[in-house]
Amino acid sequence: MHDMALLDRLDRLESLEQIRQLPAKYALALDMRDLDAWTGLFPEDVVVGKEQIGRAHLKRWIDDTLRNQFTVTSHHIGGHIIEFKDADHACGVVYSKNEHETGPEWVIMQMLYWDDYERIDGRWYFRRRLPCYLYATDLNKPPIGDKKMRWPGRELYEGSWHELWPSWKEFWHNKPSDSLPDVAAPAPLDAFLESMRRGSAVPKIRTR
Repeated sequence: MHDMALLDRLDRLESLEQIRQLPAKYALALDMRDLDAWTGLFPEDVVVGKEQIGRAHLKRWIDDTLRNQFTVTSHHIGGHIIEFKDADHACGVVYSKNEHETGPEWVIMQMLYWDDYERIDGRWYFRRRLPCYLYATDLNKPPIGDKKMRWPGRELYEGSWHELWPSWKEFWHNKPSDSLPDVAAPAPLDAFLESMRRGSAVPKIRTR
């Protein structure tokens, strides 16, 4: 193997390992309320909301979120798919099952993150995390039916769990016929997520 090709492959493997650790670090820092460790997973010019930029604004936002909504949290990281756009940019999907002490209720949540990653000065960061929620509900109240986001004391709402993926609506809108279905070729190895997204736009997602 050519030396440069080997170096590129080693770089890709090291990048994969760095990126795979980001969600685990995110969860631990969040649950242990180490806000500096948590904000350090994002670049210095991280965008916060529509107009603010910088880790200080991000730290203030997460402090307010954790201090005013939850007492204890526990985030459990699931499957993680990573695809590279180039040597220094990648995207990924991470499943997350979370638990929250919220006043008198213990709220469980199922969600996924659509992530954008960027390498800056040799280190990988979250450029953006887009949270897509399936449900949030008290442990003893299964979220059957619509509007599965059910935080205590707040109106119910939808969590955008399926909004990134056109296949969800296609599945329910296209009933099978008696003939054998068409089967698409497998997605390219480095474009599985891109193929599933099918050019869909990023939805507006409620994060609080």
